[in-house]
Amino acid sequence: MHSAPRSEQPPTATHCPYCAFQCGMRLAGPREQAVITGNDLFPVNQGALCIKGWTAAATLAHPDRLLTPLARNARGVLVPATWDEALDRTARALREAQARYGRDAAGVFGGGALTNEQAYLLGKFARLALGTSNIDYNGRFCMSSAAAAGLRAFGIDRGLPFPLGDIPHAEVILLAGGNPAETMPPIMQYFAAQRANGGQLIVVDPRRTSTAQEAALHLRLIPGSDAALANGLLHILVRDGLIDQEYIRARTEGFERVRAEVATYWPERVERITGVPEAHLVRAAHLLGTARTAMVLTARGAEQHAQGVNNALAYINLALALGLVGKPASGYGCLTGQGNGQGGREHGQKADQLPGYRRIDDPAARRHVAAVWGIPEDQLPGPGSSAYELLDGLGQEGGVRALLVMASNVVVSAPHAQHVEERLRALDFLAVADFFLSETAQLADVVLPVAQWAEEGGTMTNLEGRVILRQRAVAPPPGVRTDLEVLCALAERLGKGQFFAFADERQVFEELRRASAGGVADYAGITYERIAAQQGVFWPCPAEDHPGTPRLFAEGFPTPSGRARFHPVRHQPPAEEPDASYPLYLTTGRVLAQYQSGTQTRRVDRLRELAPEPLAEVHPATARRYGLREGQTVTLRTRRGAAAFTVKLTAGIREDTVFVPFHWGGVLAANRLTNPALDPTSRMPEFKVCAVRIERTEDGGPRTE
Repeated sequence: MHSAPRSEQPPTATHCPYCAFQCGMRLAGPREQAVITGNDLFPVNQGALCIKGWTAAATLAHPDRLLTPLARNARGVLVPATWDEALDRTARALREAQARYGRDAAGVFGGGALTNEQAYLLGKFARLALGTSNIDYNGRFCMSSAAAAGLRAFGIDRGLPFPLGDIPHAEVILLAGGNPAETMPPIMQYFAAQRANGGQLIVVDPRRTSTAQEAALHLRLIPGSDAALANGLLHILVRDGLIDQEYIRARTEGFERVRAEVATYWPERVERITGVPEAHLVRAAHLLGTARTAMVLTARGAEQHAQGVNNALAYINLALALGLVGKPASGYGCLTGQGNGQGGREHGQKADQLPGYRRIDDPAARRHVAAVWGIPEDQLPGPGSSAYELLDGLGQEGGVRALLVMASNVVVSAPHAQHVEERLRALDFLAVADFFLSETAQLADVVLPVAQWAEEGGTMTNLEGRVILRQRAVAPPPGVRTDLEVLCALAERLGKGQFFAFADERQVFEELRRASAGGVADYAGITYERIAAQQGVFWPCPAEDHPGTPRLFAEGFPTPSGRARFHPVRHQPPAEEPDASYPLYLTTGRVLAQYQSGTQTRRVDRLRELAPEPLAEVHPATARRYGLREGQTVTLRTRRGAAAFTVKLTAGIREDTVFVPFHWGGVLAANRLTNPALDPTSRMPEFKVCAVRIERTEDGGPRTE
């Protein structure tokens, strides 16, 4: 890093734009010379940042930055337009689609990077300004399975129902499907402290990741077999008398059905299903069963499946049977992925939810939100289509015909990506709000240039349920507007301006507080002043004199009975398994130096140097069978499409599995391959497993996107 330039203004305390750890940082200097330092006073990261955080300012003055609206002309070319032209055209297209096809012909697609204020206003815009049920967001691709499981088991969904500071005090941690050493490196200080305290980490992953290398025990399961693994561990715990009978009796319901189900998951059978040796299963179960404090954590590797909710429920069953949930330094939690993946799903972006994590089909919830918004309850639409279903129906009869996309790059991030691109091209109209011309924005009829993280204020909610304040450090460039300004201007043009008369994000947050009051995610007692004074406030926080809730479930659960609920889970195979034509498993994930669809990180020189292209991880034994060598270009093909990758040989992956990262577009896009099979409850696509084959290219040499 360069030394900080001289500036009369002190550094602004703000937060990283990337993952849900939401590291505290300070930003000093003008946009072109902005310098980032870690904020050692913020208790979550304590000054630590990963390489993405240290380089986050590089996008603020990037030459690719969009600084004026763009509109597609009669020749099909995107050309500069005025804001009035772009907004008028967008509002007109949304109105015309609704006039011709009905109000659900207009749709909105949001993102987990939006602040709470932006997510709230986007939901209000869809349901009040447009009156459409068709709104969802890319968090459906991230947290929906764990969220659905948490609601079923505990009556509430908060990624971590305990503060991060509890992690070092857990004697044993089971982490299923997560690689935080690469996806959120500053969290590893907590795991290092746990290890220093004598604790042990168990990692469940098909790959020997950087995180698995830190573990006392690595369970290298076959992709898609998490429920069988969790059931097998619980079978051993029951068999060997290591469950907490008193906790089960006093604080839960439904265990006997689960006991009967896991009775059939004897270790030999589980070894056949999962590929994990019986001795490792027994050791993992006994580590958990004999610990005084323990945690069970899940992440996307266990959740992004057509059986994702069941997978999460199976791990929750494990935590409940051990009596961990609600006890100090113990419990079940999931590691939220996107920056505001937690808050983004609480306040109205999801097709089935209203602010405060209220169900949109709950009459009481509808009455409350309608009253806050000052409209009759019957004007609120009902539930709409989930993310992939919304995208799958674009441009078709009964589907969305005019779409507004904000903070999402679905051409890269959605499964079956080439099909999604085809559906976007079939739209009558597409508007995209972004700060770079992403792969999705390149298809738009109108592109709206919006502010980046350091140029706007608002609140975010990190993975532990801590509501934090992102302060504006620099003004947006001339010609750029904030997402809130865009939504309010569009609402004005749609004749609903009186409901969107907000001067700034603080006014939006004040309405959000009222809308969330009494809901599961209650922010009523949270103010900007309290957040600043306390370095964040944990929800639920129903009143300004309430301290917030760092730890949930100490006294009970917000279920009708006050008890946590077990759910019997039966292992189901993936929607698609290897066969003679596609003989290997494919799984996907992140790498340290890139993030999400790569729209930002692929433009940062330092990050591009560290990860210039996606690498396909292949076991050396598999490579020998295919005649592959390190650095060779191959095509991976599934039933949905093909993409090109460079081979990376590693003994850290199963011989039957290939891993690829998903941060690139075009011919390098992993999501050209992934399966859109959906979980029946969460509607989560099965990103983490499908059948694939390796095809050698003609020359095996390098290729370009």
